[in-house]
Amino acid sequence: MGGHGPMQDMAVYSTIRPVLVAMLDNPRKIVAAVCHGPAGFFTASRADGTWAFKDRQLTGFSNEEETQAGFAGNAPWLLEDRLRICGARYIANSPLTPHVVVDGNLVTGQQNYSAGVTADAVLQQLAAAA
Repeated sequence: MGGHGPMQDMAVYSTIRPVLVAMLDNPRKIVAAVCHGPAGFFTASRADGTWAFKDRQLTGFSNEEETQAGFAGNAPWLLEDRLRICGARYIANSPLTPHVVVDGNLVTGQQNYSAGVTADAVLQQLAAAA
């Protein structure tokens, strides 16, 4: 998932919460997102209230990329900032260059240019599990 859509809907609707938590907690499952897709992770809290992605390494559309695209000034919040505030270990690369972060069964790509390397990382995870 990616694009600005997750920042408007998936970031606030908790219907995906149990699926994300169950998949993240199962090393045989892969959770993957690209660009703004990690916004869909914000509702994924465990029964004890902790965020399921806390202390996980991940990436997504960076503040610098939002600024370069001209969206930062109009956004109510920026993905990179919110991921850090929630406790993710956010890792960015240079703007608009392919970048993927793999942390166990969590695979994230920084922006649309990262879709290919993110897909490759997911395929590698699947091949390793076979």
